[in-house]
Amino acid sequence: MAQGRSPPPEMRSPERDWAEEAEAGEKFDDAFDIPHKNASHDRLRRWRQAALVLNASRRFRYTLDLKKEEEKEMIRRKIRAHTQVIRAAFLFKEAGEKDLKEAYTGIKLATASRSFPIDLANLTALNRDHDSVMLQEVGGVKGLSDLLKSNLDKGISPNMDELLQRRDVFGSNTYPHKKRKSILRFVFEACKDLTLIILMVAAAISLTLGMTTEGVDEGWYDGGSIFLAVFLVILVTATSDYRQSLQFRHLNEEKQNIQVEVVRGGKRCGTSIFDLVVGDVVPLKIGDQVPADGVLISGHSLAIDESSMTGESKTVNKDQKAPFLMSGCKVADGYGSMLVTGVGTNTEWGQLMANLSEDNGEETPLQVRLNGVATFIGMVGLSVAGAVLLVLWIRYFSGHTKNPDGTIQFVAGTTHAKQGFMGAIRILTIAVRNFIINIITIFLLVSLILSPVYPQVTIVVVAVPEGLPLAVTLTLAYSMRKMMRDKALVRRLSSCETMGSATTICSDKTGTLTLNKMTVVQAYLGGTKLDPCDDIRVMSCGTAELLIEGIAQNTTGTVFLPEDGGDAELSGSPTEKAILSWGLKIGMNFNEAQSKSEILHVFSFNSEKKRGGVAVQSDTGVHVHWKGAAEIVLSSCKSWLTLDGSIQIMSAEKYNDFKKSIEDMAMSSLRCVAFAYCPCEIETIPKEDIADWKLPEDDLTLLGIVGIKDPCRPGVRNAVQLCTNAGVKVRMVTGDNIETAKAIAFECGILDANGAISEPFVIEGKVFREMSETARGEIADKITVMGRSSPNDKLLLVQALKRKGHVVAVTGDGTNDAPALHEADIGLSMGISGTEVAKESSDIIILDDNFTSVVKVVRWGRSVYANIQKFIQFQLTVNVSALVINVVAAVSSGDVPLNAVELLWVNLIMDTLGALALATEPPTDNLMKREPVGRREPLVTNIMWRNLFVQAIYQIAVLLVFDFAGTSILRLQNESRENADRTQNTFIFNTFVFCQIFNEFNARKPEERNIFKGISKNHLFIGIIAVTTVFQILIIEFLGKFFKTVTLNWRLWLVSVAIGIISWPLAYLGKFIPVPVRPLQDYFKPTSCWPTARRDEEEGGQS
Repeated sequence: MAQGRSPPPEMRSPERDWAEEAEAGEKFDDAFDIPHKNASHDRLRRWRQAALVLNASRRFRYTLDLKKEEEKEMIRRKIRAHTQVIRAAFLFKEAGEKDLKEAYTGIKLATASRSFPIDLANLTALNRDHDSVMLQEVGGVKGLSDLLKSNLDKGISPNMDELLQRRDVFGSNTYPHKKRKSILRFVFEACKDLTLIILMVAAAISLTLGMTTEGVDEGWYDGGSIFLAVFLVILVTATSDYRQSLQFRHLNEEKQNIQVEVVRGGKRCGTSIFDLVVGDVVPLKIGDQVPADGVLISGHSLAIDESSMTGESKTVNKDQKAPFLMSGCKVADGYGSMLVTGVGTNTEWGQLMANLSEDNGEETPLQVRLNGVATFIGMVGLSVAGAVLLVLWIRYFSGHTKNPDGTIQFVAGTTHAKQGFMGAIRILTIAVRNFIINIITIFLLVSLILSPVYPQVTIVVVAVPEGLPLAVTLTLAYSMRKMMRDKALVRRLSSCETMGSATTICSDKTGTLTLNKMTVVQAYLGGTKLDPCDDIRVMSCGTAELLIEGIAQNTTGTVFLPEDGGDAELSGSPTEKAILSWGLKIGMNFNEAQSKSEILHVFSFNSEKKRGGVAVQSDTGVHVHWKGAAEIVLSSCKSWLTLDGSIQIMSAEKYNDFKKSIEDMAMSSLRCVAFAYCPCEIETIPKEDIADWKLPEDDLTLLGIVGIKDPCRPGVRNAVQLCTNAGVKVRMVTGDNIETAKAIAFECGILDANGAISEPFVIEGKVFREMSETARGEIADKITVMGRSSPNDKLLLVQALKRKGHVVAVTGDGTNDAPALHEADIGLSMGISGTEVAKESSDIIILDDNFTSVVKVVRWGRSVYANIQKFIQFQLTVNVSALVINVVAAVSSGDVPLNAVELLWVNLIMDTLGALALATEPPTDNLMKREPVGRREPLVTNIMWRNLFVQAIYQIAVLLVFDFAGTSILRLQNESRENADRTQNTFIFNTFVFCQIFNEFNARKPEERNIFKGISKNHLFIGIIAVTTVFQILIIEFLGKFFKTVTLNWRLWLVSVAIGIISWPLAYLGKFIPVPVRPLQDYFKPTSCWPTARRDEEEGGQS
């Protein structure tokens, strides 16, 4: 590796990451408070161990399977060990075949009758053993390419038939996925729900007793109806889980579908990594993932990080002495090209992925918070149910419980023991039903009020309701699917939540705020501005040839000239393509210019030094060409080349003239690139170890400066304004000239003409870097534009902002951006210009590299949080109402108006169907008019408590009135007591359900008075409301046997609907009730036991 070149970013092994995270995680005093990203397995194991769970299958339904993760790591280690053993054994293998080429292929080349004179088994062995001796014996990489019928310069033919033939002979670059779980597996897992198991046991008891006492014809209805309801819940739950698994599987496939460059028919083109075949020629550059096993064709300073395969984090230099490349590794430095010799499961990476292809999920902080509830909650729920059971038994055995006909159910000394036992069992069933509803409600209330305040009580979790984790998962899955349409691919679920709390976005300029469509529009050559910029007629031939040599050789791009004489096709980065396009305009013949000289050594473009160089040898001698940031290259020039080819000393006056030209171009928002060179004596070039040669870089001759235009993206200014209104500050962090950065910032609206444009608001990376940590922290909040920044400057800024309490989102595309992307709360990599290393370090990939897509991600992040809050408000209202109504009725009258089957239907409405309806609300513009949501802010706001109490008090009051005086109000005095009670309970059940249906509309807009705004866009919500209503009608009118209901006349139907619809005007009026600013949870907060604010500051969160 060349001296002076900065080392590639360190590739950290998973084991190191986990150890460091576990150590860092010790500052969290609550087991259920996990880091928002990169949580170690120790942290995830702690909250599981803190939860002594009865209902484990539902409790951990959407969380990471740590046991399978450990199995994955064991498989990785086995495959790595297997690889090392094979290579070690190969060192002892006997050699000495006379004709290794014939021995290698297994057939005589001259008489080959197959498609390729090489078989798959031997080719796989060559890749696996890294047999450089055998490679040389078959003629090196050139001979191997001949065996594979490929061309090292032009690659293989793009003909589809040939590609299919290669795929048939050597395999495809895919690996088998583990068979996905069938819907029957999800049905089986849904049956493990403890609540459903309790109900099924109760149903079995009820079925047995019913058929024993009432006969088979009538006695099976009670138990059978419970079984039917349980089956319905299982079916809906399993279907929902199955659909989510398919959704996540699809997203995982999208993440693995990497786009790579390949040379086919002499032309570079993009293709999916899955479409690579043996014989392909693949260009590699820093940050790329090696897409298949292969052999190096040529390379310059190429260094590969093989930690993913070997477990060792050091990089390995690749050259003709060590030419073998392993699939799945990353290019840490330099560039080159490779010949693909192994794909798919014929590679070690393919074998590894075939065993690790199953994704076991990921828990997010919000999911863990909702699941982190204490034994206290379960004990309180059990205590309430136990108290109800005790009261009911006392009433029963003391003779205060009566039959529908008015007779006493139990008379001491008269009632038979069997009859008394059955009565006690019936009461136990009522208590069990109350226990279920109590557990769910108290879980919600206490966890949402006390869990953030008293983290020490969250130790044991019992009977977690499925609604909340389902709502979180549905919301995340829905958001991820929609974000894909908005050009954002989510790699980590937790980023969806965290993005809603973002307070600042540190954005790149090129390609994110600008179009990344670059064109050279100004040029200064020989101290003269060319007009037009491609008019070089005033230049001498020698000067023009020297400039063209520098453009053609000091580049990572290519020029393809079609044989039919069409327009030249350029490849490379946008900057490279702009310069190559300009080179063609000034008369460059790319292939001819490259053939006139030979590359001796390359210094790859470095984002720290902002320049790249190349040493070439031609008939006229050795020239070292440099290209990079104009003011940096200019500072290294001691002379300049005139138009007639003479070299002049760089005087102070001329230096200032050039500097003024750069500033003028920069203020016109142009990217300035300078070209310089220096001659080099052949004697000074090392004969051996040329890779360690440091190219001369201080005594250069300036050839010229060009200005490249990259216009702002349409809509960026509005997007920046939207962020500002939403309380999210946009900062530009760019490697460009500070004047160029300011000009673009003004154009995008990041800088205001009336605002400050001096330090520290606009600052250079070098100035910020040289400050002390304290000084950086003091000015970090003020920085709006940072120019000439290095990736390390971006990392320092992120760290300073996090220490100030910001939730930081960062965009990045280069390999050296990986540390900043990893450090940021949300790392956003670029899908088009981003390297694979940057993408793997990021949380979300912006597929179109557009800043407006970043703003859409913020909207979706806020939508996730808002949708979960809507569902919590809705579910709490249902639970509180059902709890109070059933408990009061059970204690006062000995019976409950809502039976087990009805409660299951209500549970289905408030859980699965409610989650589907409310968790899929699209984001609204109103979300971007609020301040960011703090990560530690309570899930239930004061506004939600107000809405909840208004609706719950109304429902409880109305339904209890009907429970105690329903016979007279509904004019049922003339009915028999049994029929009157059944009609009254049916009416209460029907009214309760319609209250929830209409309240579901209220839950859509917790803060807005117009609850119908945008409802026509949410077809799923309308569909679920319609389905719920239709099923309710069917239950009342046709399924009375199962639900123990009776048909209602049209008057009672109207009254039920009218009572439900009153919730709309009630909700409207309730929103005029003022709420205190201080959260309700704070009133339960002891001042001495509140470590959250400090934890937030330590974690870099927002308290």
